[in-house]
Amino acid sequence: MSDEKKPYGQGGSYEQGEAYAPSRAHEPEKKPQGAHELHVPAGSAADGPYALRIDPEQAGWGFSSLRVLELEPGGAHSLAAGDSEWIVLPLSGGCTVRTQGEIFELLGREGVFGGVTDFAYVPRDAHAQIASGAGGRFALAGAKCERRLPARYGPAPEVPVEARGSGVQEREVHNFAAAGAFECDRLIAVEVLTPGGNWSSYPPHKHDERLPGEESELEEIYYFEIEGGGVGYQRVSPSRPGGADVLAEVRSGDAVLVPDGWHGPSIAEPGHTMYYLNVMAGPGAEREWLIRFHPDHTEGYR
Repeated sequence: MSDEKKPYGQGGSYEQGEAYAPSRAHEPEKKPQGAHELHVPAGSAADGPYALRIDPEQAGWGFSSLRVLELEPGGAHSLAAGDSEWIVLPLSGGCTVRTQGEIFELLGREGVFGGVTDFAYVPRDAHAQIASGAGGRFALAGAKCERRLPARYGPAPEVPVEARGSGVQEREVHNFAAAGAFECDRLIAVEVLTPGGNWSSYPPHKHDERLPGEESELEEIYYFEIEGGGVGYQRVSPSRPGGADVLAEVRSGDAVLVPDGWHGPSIAEPGHTMYYLNVMAGPGAEREWLIRFHPDHTEGYR
């Protein structure tokens, strides 16, 4: 695997490009040097065994990482955790994770629309061997951190499942590594399933300032899969002059980076359930998810 860093760009505003469908031959649109590429079409950030690799150096921020590892039947991969903590989360298929003298057998799932999954936590400064007899796809959600916590197994039955919103704003949240649900040093990660035709990540909200008891500062990655080859739409609007500004048509394998700004809605095409994995981390002394809703939507979740 190449360790070459491929920066997404820095500064400026988002320049919209054509969305990518993994099943189609497509060359991701090249953007002018310096463009702030917050929409990452599938395939445009592939690196070796990773269908997607977003590290802090590439994203231009300090903490959050996401890699999507693809293993052929009988395949294996060595992960050097470095200065980050990681969660190995099966997207499809199962695997064995060996780290710190522990062996975690992850049963996984058929796909992200098949319910919650078990997972494994890999501490910083560790090495992990990820192997899969039948093959599969595995999200590696990471965050740069200070504390070295023990390697652990996260059982699927212990994942808190939350019904959030109602009506056309209803969605299902899998809080597998939410603050308070599973101990990490900095990493916060959840999965969201939005029924076709519904609005999710709504009302628009943000977490880009440190306001004790009110808002925490967190970088965020959205990773999408759309059931049945459909599309979705993701909006990020500026919370400050020159801030993040994205309106992206997203397909399976796409990601959207949220360094700041009001994010939402995430809109699912009718007839196509939308899945997204949220990975968050930030500089705060406390690991907490505190958000402020857009002032036009002070009612919050409904």
